[in-house]
Amino acid sequence: MKEKRAVVKPMLEGARRRFQVSAAEVAHQDKWQRAALGFATVGPDAGHLEEVLAAVERFVWSFPEAEVLEAAVAVLPADDDA
Repeated sequence: MKEKRAVVKPMLEGARRRFQVSAAEVAHQDKWQRAALGFATVGPDAGHLEEVLAAVERFVWSFPEAEVLEAAVAVLPADDDA
């Protein structure tokens, strides 16, 4: 698990610092060769949010010690009635 942490932690902290996003390991915490990372940001412009998350995805892909199996982006609309 220490080796996994050495790979995952720089990804999460780097994304937070470089792109001002929230970041966490969201699944597979008990598996030493697998991680699911989640990144989130908020803002008024969906296009800008998608650009930021695309940059985060490229950042994660830049780690040669990790193999990215899947990436997905979802933009949730604001609930104006709340």
